[in-house]
Amino acid sequence: MVFSDLFMSAGWGLINPILAVYIIKNVKNGDVEVAGIAIGIYWLLKSILQIPIARYLDKNHGEKDDYLFLVVGTFLASLTPLGFIFAYHSWHIYLLQMVHACGTAMAVPAWSAIFTRHIKDGQEAFSWSLDSSSIGLGSGFAGLAGGVVAKVFGFIPLFVAVSVFGLIATLLFLLIGRDMLPKTRHEQVYPMPKHL
Repeated sequence: MVFSDLFMSAGWGLINPILAVYIIKNVKNGDVEVAGIAIGIYWLLKSILQIPIARYLDKNHGEKDDYLFLVVGTFLASLTPLGFIFAYHSWHIYLLQMVHACGTAMAVPAWSAIFTRHIKDGQEAFSWSLDSSSIGLGSGFAGLAGGVVAKVFGFIPLFVAVSVFGLIATLLFLLIGRDMLPKTRHEQVYPMPKHL
């Protein structure tokens, strides 16, 4: 799961710092206002949607639904950069940011729930810091490379690369599918009597 996060953050790290430049140069009437609105749409919609999604996932015991939301959400977010290639109007960018927000809002709560349940006892701080460091390293190195890649090769190869990184992240989740718990760890260790 940490490797998947690494690939996803590295992919988006390639374009997040320079997406505004792309919008200004390639979108009709694109300017800093359009770029700001696009970023705002993503963060507001993601933040609003992930709360009810998380509540839904918490109500259903077991990880099959978490896993489904994780894979579908990550896949959806992975396709978004390909859409930027064909975005010529500001509303295209806004729509793509909505798709990205929906995918991320599905994936983040599911990822967190699965990751938390599978952390080894006594290694909680290390496990979470390992993931946080992988996100930081992936984003940092990608941010350094993103501008250079865009300048040398253009934006289209960059968007394709981000999608490829996201698809690799999605495929990595297929390796853990068999490890999904039918019930929460607490219920497996301490089963509740059926009459209660």
